[in-house]
Amino acid sequence: MKDLIAYCGLDCEKCEARTATLNNDDALREKVAREWSEMNSADIRPEMINCDGCRVEGRKFAYCESLCPIRRCAMERQVETCGECPEMPSCEKVAMVTANSEEALDNLKG
Repeated sequence: MKDLIAYCGLDCEKCEARTATLNNDDALREKVAREWSEMNSADIRPEMINCDGCRVEGRKFAYCESLCPIRRCAMERQVETCGECPEMPSCEKVAMVTANSEEALDNLKG
């Protein structure tokens, strides 16, 4: 499995937050912060948009690093991604992502 596939199946390589971080692109950080604030009904500021990827060493978006229930669960179970977990088909946590992203589900199925 590619290192840049998150525990939930999202592809970090395609994530604009990661792109903004790698390129130190403040305009893209502003765009991502605005979109994520609206999508999540939260106050996300551009300076919070710093992430190298969910499963790789380096910076993480604050929610992903310490609050994401999917990431915490996968790390506790010591699985590479949720795709390795026998409970994935009925898991409500990962369904928060896979129900809205066929690509994430496909990435988990391998």
